[in-house]
Amino acid sequence: MHLHIIGICGTFMGSIALLARQLGHRVSGCDANTYPPMNIQLEECGIAVLDGYLPEHLDGRPELVVVGNTIARGNPVLERALEEGMPCTSGPQWLAQYVLRGKWVLGVAGTHGKTTASAMLAWILEFAGLAPGFLIGGVTQNFPVSSRLGETPFFVVEADEYDSAFCDKRSKFVHYAPRTTILHNLEFDHADIFDDLAAMQRQFHHLIRTLPGNGRIVMPADEPALDEVLAQGCWTPVQRVGFDLDEAQCRRLAQANCQEAFWNVRPQASDGGRFELQKHCAGAPRPVVAAVSWQQTGLHNVRNGAAAMIAAEHAGVPVATAAQALGGFRGVKRRLELRGIVNGVTVYDDFAHHPTAIGATLQGLSARLAGEGRIIAVVEPRSNTMKAGVHQHVLAESVDRADLAVWFQPEHCRLDCAALAAGGSTPARAFGEVDGIVSHLAAIAKPGDHVVIMSNGGFGGIHEKLLAALKSPA
Repeated sequence: MHLHIIGICGTFMGSIALLARQLGHRVSGCDANTYPPMNIQLEECGIAVLDGYLPEHLDGRPELVVVGNTIARGNPVLERALEEGMPCTSGPQWLAQYVLRGKWVLGVAGTHGKTTASAMLAWILEFAGLAPGFLIGGVTQNFPVSSRLGETPFFVVEADEYDSAFCDKRSKFVHYAPRTTILHNLEFDHADIFDDLAAMQRQFHHLIRTLPGNGRIVMPADEPALDEVLAQGCWTPVQRVGFDLDEAQCRRLAQANCQEAFWNVRPQASDGGRFELQKHCAGAPRPVVAAVSWQQTGLHNVRNGAAAMIAAEHAGVPVATAAQALGGFRGVKRRLELRGIVNGVTVYDDFAHHPTAIGATLQGLSARLAGEGRIIAVVEPRSNTMKAGVHQHVLAESVDRADLAVWFQPEHCRLDCAALAAGGSTPARAFGEVDGIVSHLAAIAKPGDHVVIMSNGGFGGIHEKLLAALKSPA
């Protein structure tokens, strides 16, 4: 079958392209304004990406057109497909129909941490010899690709709450019906498609309604927004995860809340480099404990790792084995990814695009550095929620762990970055051009500084521009 994918360079749609290729289909696709790492991954896998959305991209008469959720009515390729009656489907629907049917699906949902926890879970299963399939919304350092079919019934999928397609406004995860489900957290996001938190909770409950009675939900013990979702009805056993609770608290919660077990995460280092996961069963005299020592940074990653371990246990992986696996977990590209060190200045790329994620990234790095060198946070408010100004009142404090901050002011954006720079406790400046940011950073950066560039897009190639400027300062 010949598939043509509109919007092929998105992390999800690019991963769909790889799966289709592995199934033996002929795959073509088109996109605009592409940037690494997905366009590079597709090229390495022999999938050509046509530039733009020209109607003639469909001259090959594909048998199925898979439409990315960023593609709206009026897009020239989509309009031709509809006018000529070409079969169209969404990426999530294609995944459910052609890949997930009959699989033991392990889904990772939540506002933050989906990509990293999915990568951790897939790696744990791989380490344990289960050879899972997976679709992860990013390029991991432990696997050469972001998706694969796998060799066993297990399939890990990043279960995104964003909508499915122009004609299907349900969240992607409604299509997946996972047996094992991680619900990380729930905050208001995606203001372009959700009116409020309640609208998001409705979609999360649609997900809950698809889960089987022999499944497992892994979720925090301290997430009220998710508790409200479960209160609408839940038919699947829930295992809750506490954070840094004492043994008496764990015993009480195990007696009161657990259907099988209550879990507790105990950080052993402030930077998240070591932690223990404890499994408390009602009536058991002592908890089962697994210790993790790894290279990941931040307490948010501790939560990610613990949830992945508990989900993997449902698939038959002992927590001790999962702990060993995480010791070799190498992370995900664009999650505090080192891009280079020039003249003593370290430059990172990070995908954070929500105040909570920005704060978590900076907390982890700050704890690891322990005061050795300045942290300079550079933030592009690129998501639709950011640009709508939804987070204006909390964004400034999200960079409190940084020593300096730089805000990029996009065009046609209701967020006032000059006000953010003036109103926060961290010294900050706002710029309207990437080149202005690069010149500023090259002028003020000094050996020992750590520059964290945070955006969910290409940010005008700022990483390479900055590294080049640091090599040859004016």
